[in-house]
Amino acid sequence: MRYWVGRAVLTALGWREEGVVPDLDKYVLIAAPHTSNWDLPITLGIGYTLGIDIVWIGKHTLFTGPLGPFYRWLGGIPVDRSTSQDQVQALASLFDVEGKRIMVVAPEGTRTKLRYWKSGFYWIARTAKVPIGLGYLDFRRKRGGVGPVIEPSDDVDADVARIHEFYERITAKFPEEFSNIEFRPPGASAERPKRPKKGVRGKISGLLHGMGWT
Repeated sequence: MRYWVGRAVLTALGWREEGVVPDLDKYVLIAAPHTSNWDLPITLGIGYTLGIDIVWIGKHTLFTGPLGPFYRWLGGIPVDRSTSQDQVQALASLFDVEGKRIMVVAPEGTRTKLRYWKSGFYWIARTAKVPIGLGYLDFRRKRGGVGPVIEPSDDVDADVARIHEFYERITAKFPEEFSNIEFRPPGASAERPKRPKKGVRGKISGLLHGMGWT
């Protein structure tokens, strides 16, 4: 069923999947670039069409309403971000399951250009001892898939450089909004994305925020 949903989305938008899916049971899958509201449905469409049984992390309140079962069907896992629990450890523990687990994360966290990527995806992978797949959406060619897979090492800077090298060849929907592929150094102030707008666009932005996509 998911395959046909994904195929319908991609066909309607003129996109195609490409490449080979990593032969791995568990990994963190980067979703980048993220500069528009179209990134989420296209990412899900690519994943479903390639047969990747992806899961994504959403704010727990998304799953309390009538759409909760639908979000779970889409692969959503509710997480209460208001608790004092170590979020990296909590998300890494989600890999402690039998069978496959591919967790998709958007490191930019917002469609607006920021100085740094959020490093959570990297530390989740390091903590869970799983690799990182470089998922991509190339809007210039309207193609998406999974690029190289990297094993997090003890050299964070080298790992980030490898990630940067791959994505500099990928074109975002709005290239000027593609955030810098760099982790915030200790002591640097955190950046705050813009508040969601009101109306329909605001509701969409609120939904994407709950899913970690805005």
